[in-house]
Amino acid sequence: MLEALIDIIGNPSILIGIFAFVGLILQKKSLSEIVSGTLKTIMGFIMIGAGANVIVSSLDIFGKMFNMAFHITGVVTSNEAVVSIAQKTFGIQMALIMVFGMIINIFIARFTKLKYIFLTGHHTLFMACVLSLVLSTSGVKGIPLIAIGSIVVGVWMAISPALLQSTVRKVTGSDQIALGHFGSIGFLIAAFIGKFLGDRKKTTEDISVPKNLSFLSDGSVAVSLTMTILFLVIAFFAGPAMVEKQLSNGTNFLVFSIIQAITFAVGVHIVMAGVKLLISEIVPAFKGIAEKLVPNAKPALDCPTLFPYAPNAVIIGFIMSFLAGVLSMFLFPIFGLAMIVPGLVPHFFCGATAGIFGNATGGRRGAILGSFANGLCISFLPALLIPFLGNLISKTTTFGDADYGVIGILIGYVMMLK
Repeated sequence: MLEALIDIIGNPSILIGIFAFVGLILQKKSLSEIVSGTLKTIMGFIMIGAGANVIVSSLDIFGKMFNMAFHITGVVTSNEAVVSIAQKTFGIQMALIMVFGMIINIFIARFTKLKYIFLTGHHTLFMACVLSLVLSTSGVKGIPLIAIGSIVVGVWMAISPALLQSTVRKVTGSDQIALGHFGSIGFLIAAFIGKFLGDRKKTTEDISVPKNLSFLSDGSVAVSLTMTILFLVIAFFAGPAMVEKQLSNGTNFLVFSIIQAITFAVGVHIVMAGVKLLISEIVPAFKGIAEKLVPNAKPALDCPTLFPYAPNAVIIGFIMSFLAGVLSMFLFPIFGLAMIVPGLVPHFFCGATAGIFGNATGGRRGAILGSFANGLCISFLPALLIPFLGNLISKTTTFGDADYGVIGILIGYVMMLK
């Protein structure tokens, strides 16, 4: 029973499908509308997940090429890897923190002005894992560990979307949805930098394209070409022989690189199609929950839901965040920190979203500077978090997104004061 519950609350597509189902029932929709709306909501989320898997697969190849090219080893940022190790020891604690954290989130949304219900289930799981490790390392066990972890998770699930909402409104032009992602501190920094150092009038989405290059106005084509250039450059540094021997199974390294780049663009395209389907279904369905259970509540959704609003900022954000990660590798030894190898997954999803936030408040300059600042955050915060994760986690992996680092480090220091 517990394993089934963990599977349900840890699967964002099922979780968000349940919310849609409840919302449609509360609105007394017909059976056909309930079935259609629920299934389409789940389909949209699965499409986002499928696209994300394609992107992650392509980025994994890119990361291996990068390591071949520059012979770098160190600590890799991977939320999934840490969770897979920790759940063997802290599976029950993580599950209970998730459940009670979500209940606290709904309670806060119902009785306070923070009307946000956090629906990114896997991020809730990751944060529950962070707190289980940090609190355990600090000597907190049993019920106190679950209680403290649940309160921190539930409160942050309500606060983080609220902190981002003013910028989300600028991005989407409406107030129907919120952003539920634990990279929120990095996004806030990007928006802040964009506001004070950028120029909102010169947006990334108004970049003029000559007529003979009009094909670049197509987002999918622009992503394909950008990633093709990046893949080819890294492939040349890695060396044709190494790529063909270890990655492509003998396929020409140029052909292999181009296919991987286009595969990445396909993943982005799938994500955007899934987002459109999800938004078209979840917003009307969620209205039922908002009206009946939590009046005026907003669904806080994962960051790819914002990608269609500023596709140019997505690519700019990814590139600049990754460049910040590369630069950080030269700085870690100076500060005596563990070498954090740039994780392509956090740099893409968090970097892209930071680019969107920076663009919303400061245009092109905001997107560039804001996403670069985010890249520094998700490079140094994981390094600073490592000592608080204890001996259970090896020194080869750590959490990637900004909130895990900030919350984990703060809780760790607070527990040291007790």
